[in-house]
Amino acid sequence: MKLVLCGKGGSGKSTVAALLAKSLAENGSPVLVVDTDESNFGLHRQLGLDLPQDFTGYYGGKQAVMQRIMEAAPDYGSVSFFEEAWGLADLPASYISEKDGVILVAIGKIHEAGEGCACPMGMLARQFIGNLTLNPGETVIIDTEAGIEHFGRGIEENADAVLMLIDPSFESLRLSEKVLEMARSMDKPVYFILNKVDETSEPLMRENIKEGDRIAAVIPTDADLMGAGLRGEEIATDLSEIRLLGRRLIEDLG
Repeated sequence: MKLVLCGKGGSGKSTVAALLAKSLAENGSPVLVVDTDESNFGLHRQLGLDLPQDFTGYYGGKQAVMQRIMEAAPDYGSVSFFEEAWGLADLPASYISEKDGVILVAIGKIHEAGEGCACPMGMLARQFIGNLTLNPGETVIIDTEAGIEHFGRGIEENADAVLMLIDPSFESLRLSEKVLEMARSMDKPVYFILNKVDETSEPLMRENIKEGDRIAAVIPTDADLMGAGLRGEEIATDLSEIRLLGRRLIEDLG
């Protein structure tokens, strides 16, 4: 199954991506985490992995990818970076980090001021996700940038479901409505994950979420997770809520 995690900045996308990847990998099948957030330099540390080389480097780097796209103008959609389907075993070793059944690919990062927009990474990410062929039990978890720009880039196009992180904020609640609308237009199921909640915020969030039956997990505020995030350490917390979420996703999506 291919899962896209989204939400506003600071909602906990990368933390939940790491927790879910580690939990699902315990079942014995590999889990690929695809980092499509060009400004996130922390996900690899949460997974206990080195940051791999930008996957754009496989095609000569960001500027080479951009040039290839621009040469196809105005028919940008004709550009294809893959001639045949890949499985997880086909991922180039120089562009992945791996540990305990979790594999990390980082599509590309912004490294220098003035280097241009992230459009090449967006197109490459969409094709990369769509090109992957999975064996039974294998999972792809896609961590996205804050907001909903990834919907415009078509990242969800080849996903099996969208997991929306909602933290205790008005902004997050409103964004969940837009995510639901956009995912529905693509015929993608949506699962809401309430994150960083306590006994006061949870009932208020439930009252203000449309289609509350889509709430698939409620993750309480956790001091250990917060501390690990501040220190840039690997996440070692084992949450029953994450294990239950993983089981539900497997049952629903296979």
